Amino acid sequence: MKNLKDKASKFILKGEEKLDLLTFQLKNKLKLNTPLQIVTYRSYGTPERLYVKGRVLVDKGIRQSEENDTTWENLMNMYRRFESDEIPNARVQLSLQGQQHEITTDAEGYFVLNLQPESPLELDDIWHPINIELIEAPVHDFKSGITETAHVLVPPPDAEYGIISDIDDTIVRTGATSLLQTGRNVLLNNAHSRIPFHGVAQFYRSLQLGRNGKRNNPFFYVSSSPWNNYDLLYHFLELNEIPQGPLLLRDFGIDENKFLKSDHMSHKYKEIENILITYPHLNFILIGDSGQADATIYSEVVKNHPGRIMAIYIRDVNVENRSKAVTLLADTLKKEGEVEMVLVKDTAAAAAHAAECGFIFTEEVEEVEKEAELDKKGDA
Repeated sequence: MKNLKDKASKFILKGEEKLDLLTFQLKNKLKLNTPLQIVTYRSYGTPERLYVKGRVLVDKGIRQSEENDTTWENLMNMYRRFESDEIPNARVQLSLQGQQHEITTDAEGYFVLNLQPESPLELDDIWHPINIELIEAPVHDFKSGITETAHVLVPPPDAEYGIISDIDDTIVRTGATSLLQTGRNVLLNNAHSRIPFHGVAQFYRSLQLGRNGKRNNPFFYVSSSPWNNYDLLYHFLELNEIPQGPLLLRDFGIDENKFLKSDHMSHKYKEIENILITYPHLNFILIGDSGQADATIYSEVVKNHPGRIMAIYIRDVNVENRSKAVTLLADTLKKEGEVEMVLVKDTAAAAAHAAECGFIFTEEVEEVEKEAELDKKGDA
C-alpha cells in the first residue's frame, strides 16, 4: 500500500512539474509573466543569524483593501492571491552590513536564506531591515530595479518571554469548525471586515508590555492559513493594533517534501519547535483555540520541551466534544505538574489568569474588559 502511494505521489508530482513548466513557458511566449514583484514575509532570527523568506511572483495588482470595498472586490482580490504566477529560477540579492548574498528561487518562486552577519547585530530595535533586489529572472524582457525590504525580528536580551499564537478562531473569527462559514469569511471579507475577538488586541498588547514596561516581548503567529493570505493577515493585525510578529503560514504547493505530509499538526508543531530551538533561553506563552488541534499540538510541545512553556490559553469555540478533549488534556498536564492549560470563554478570562500569574499588570485586566465592551458595542 505504501509503495502504491509513493508511486502515485511521484506520478502526480512529475505531472504537476511538467504542467507548471509548460504554463510558465506559454505565458513567457505570450509576454504575460510581467510585471514582477518581490513579496517578503516577516521572519525572525538572532544577532548572529537571520532567517529571510520571500517569493518572486507576477504582480497581479492586489491592492490594500479599503473599508468600503464591495464583496465582489474582496472575491476578486482573493482569486488573484490564489491564482498566483510563480517565477522559478530567479536570482535574488540580499544586502546586509555591506555584504551581498544571492539565492535562486525554487519551483514555486520561494527563496529562503539563513544569513550570518559579519558582526552581531546591534539590538537598538526589535525589527531589522534587509534590502532585497531581483537581479535576474527567466522572463521575456526582464528589467532590473525591482526591490523590496524584508523585516526580521530579533528579540532583545531583556525580553521577559515570547508569545506564540494561532490566528484563525484565536484572534479573528473564522468559523474554522464549519467549512461553509470558513469559506464565506475567507473569500468574501477583507482585512477591514474580518472581526477580531473582543478585547484580543488589548490583551496581546498587555502581553507585549509584560511586567518590565518595555513592550519588547516578541510575538510569533503560527497558522495553517496559506502564504497566499499573508498580506491580508498582516493588514488585519495592523488595522486592529495587534502586535506585529513573524507570520509563519503554510505552503499548500505540491513538492516532494510537502505532498501528503503538510498537515495542520505537523506544520504547526515544526514551526513552534523551530522557534523554541532558536531561542533556548526564552520561555513562551502559547495561545490557540479548541476548534482544531491546538491543544494537542501544544501538549506535545510541553512534553518535548519541559520547563519552556509558562501557560497555555485555549479559546473555547463552543463545540462540546472538542471542549471536553481540551479539558482532558489540561487535567493530564496539571497532574503531571507540567503547565496550566486554561480553556477560556473570552479574552478577559485569559487576561485575569495572566495577571494572577504575574505575566501582565493587574491594571491591564480592566483595560482588556473595557476594550471588549467597546468591541461588543461596535458589533451591535
